[in-house]
Amino acid sequence: MPVEPLICADTATRVSSVLNRDVKQFGKKHMFDASEETCWNSDQGTCQWVTLDFPRTVKVSQLHIQFQGGFSSRLCTLEGCRAGEELVKICDLYPEDINAMQRFQVEETVLDKLKVTFENSTDFFGRIVVYHLGVLGERL
Repeated sequence: MPVEPLICADTATRVSSVLNRDVKQFGKKHMFDASEETCWNSDQGTCQWVTLDFPRTVKVSQLHIQFQGGFSSRLCTLEGCRAGEELVKICDLYPEDINAMQRFQVEETVLDKLKVTFENSTDFFGRIVVYHLGVLGERL
């Protein structure tokens, strides 16, 4: 079965923070708009995160992420769960501090909710800037 993008208009997303609460300019929607001009920019602080609640159960196999160099995460922790369950750790990813799209294979996991936690920011103030976040796999 070929992998496909799993984030859609019905995927409920949440983020830990938005720079200066300016959701129009730096909001979470910009991670998914396929524009190279827009991004999600977190406010300062340790451990920024994104959660994705999928409208139906999915099997995740890949994560694609594009940071702004200087505002990336040296460690991303993926956690997931089925509806009504507690999050469990899936894996740790170690992105580079670069502007290019980075693609990670992850252990295939069936879930309804995914949380990506950005730890160990390359920015002194703990800010994270993400231009693109993609989750690929199968819809079940």
